[in-house]
Amino acid sequence: MRSKFDEQLALLNKEMIEMGALCEEAIAMTAKALSEGDLSLAAKVAPISSEIDHKERDIESRCLKLLLQQQPVARDLRQISAALKMITDMERIGDQAEDIAEIITCLNGRTANESAHIHDMAKETIKMVTKSVDAFVSQDVELAKSVIGLDDTVDNYFISAKNKLIEIIASNPTDGEYALDLLMITKYFERIGDHAVNIAEWVIFSVTGIHKEE
Repeated sequence: MRSKFDEQLALLNKEMIEMGALCEEAIAMTAKALSEGDLSLAAKVAPISSEIDHKERDIESRCLKLLLQQQPVARDLRQISAALKMITDMERIGDQAEDIAEIITCLNGRTANESAHIHDMAKETIKMVTKSVDAFVSQDVELAKSVIGLDDTVDNYFISAKNKLIEIIASNPTDGEYALDLLMITKYFERIGDHAVNIAEWVIFSVTGIHKEE
C-alpha cells in the first residue's frame, strides 16, 4: 500500500514540476515580448495560461484521490495540502502573465526599454517561481527561504521602476498612458513574486508543520 502511495506522490511531484515549468514559460514569454515589442509572442501566453488552468484541475484531482483512497501519515498530509495551496498561487501566476501579455498588445509595439528594472523584475520572478517549485519537490527548507529573501530584491526593483516611470510622465506627459501601462506590468510582476513567496511558505509548512501565519 505504501509503495502505491509513494508512486502517486512521485506523480504529484512530476505534475507540480510541469505546472511550475508552464508558469516559468509564461513569465519568460511575456518578458521577451515586452523587451522586443513582439505582439505575436504576447498572443501565445493565453494558451499557456489555459494549460496551467488544466494542470491545476488535474493536480487537485490527484491530491483529493490521495487523501480519499490512501492512508497518508502527518507529513504526507502536509505535503498534499501544501500542493493544493501552491497550485492556487501557480494558477494566479499564469493569470497575471496573461494580464501582462494583454497590456503588451496595447503598447502597439513599444518596449519597456526605458526602464531596465522591469526586465530585472521579470528575471527575478522567474527565478523565484523555479526555486519555489524545486524546493517543494526536494522538500528543501533552505531553498524555500532563499525564495522569500528574493522578494525584497523584486520589491526594490518595483520601487526603482515606479520612480523611473514617474520621471517619464513628468518629462513627457504625452507618454502618460504608456507609462501607466508599464506601471501596471511592474505591479503584476511584483504580485507574481508574492505568489512565489506564498509557494515557498507552504513548502516550509509541508516540511516543518509550521506556517508563517501561525
